[in-house]
Amino acid sequence: MAYEIDLSGRVAFVTGASSGLGAQFAKTLARAGAGVVLAARRVERLKTLRAEIEAAGGDAHVVGLDVTDPASIAAAVAHAETEMGAIDILVNNSGVSTTQKLVDVKPEDYDYVMDTNTRGAFFVAQAVARRMIARAKGEAPGTFTGGRIVNVASMAGLRVLGQIGVYAMSKAAVVHMTRAMALEWGRFGINVNALCPGYIDTEINHHHWQTEAGQKLVNMLPRKRVGKPADLDVVLMMLCANESHFVNGAVIAADDGFGV
Repeated sequence: MAYEIDLSGRVAFVTGASSGLGAQFAKTLARAGAGVVLAARRVERLKTLRAEIEAAGGDAHVVGLDVTDPASIAAAVAHAETEMGAIDILVNNSGVSTTQKLVDVKPEDYDYVMDTNTRGAFFVAQAVARRMIARAKGEAPGTFTGGRIVNVASMAGLRVLGQIGVYAMSKAAVVHMTRAMALEWGRFGINVNALCPGYIDTEINHHHWQTEAGQKLVNMLPRKRVGKPADLDVVLMMLCANESHFVNGAVIAADDGFGV
């Protein structure tokens, strides 16, 4: 028996959609029928992605977003709902990293990572959840009460890795943040879960896998390979599906066994 996840009529807000995992997530949700709001700082790249989605028959809208700026978050969420309707799905994907030993981390390095990965993710989720909660209480319009929030963490949030300690700390906070949100917002029909990818080949790190250090890392992995962004599609779709109402507070690793 075939099984199909249909997101027709749903609106999905994807942060960090200008490249990498965010762009892949947006295309996947659009193929499933969702109207997708593409949010990031690099608006011109979002326009290119929107054209690609529309050419494939999907529906997408572009909005500028700086997750480190609360005013930008509020404006982007409000604009998205004005243009596309109430947000049913949030894919909280924006993230940055630095590479250095902990003893070399400067305050500006720490703030750069934490402001985007932890603080930014929190306030984006809060802005969307407030609107979802208002709908659940009948205080705001919308045909779908509750919602789905997927916080994109990392296997580094579950297993500390060398040279990216602050990044690992920020993603560990996202994991615990996810559980706190699931506990508090679940009563409103909002499911909050975390997706923890392993090593994925994206345009940002593609060159690294060809280097000696990159090959050394690949050879340390259980199946001596890195993943592709599309390898995360199945987990994303499960967490966003209307049928996933019983999955709340889950932290799901998609890391090819690296964390075992």
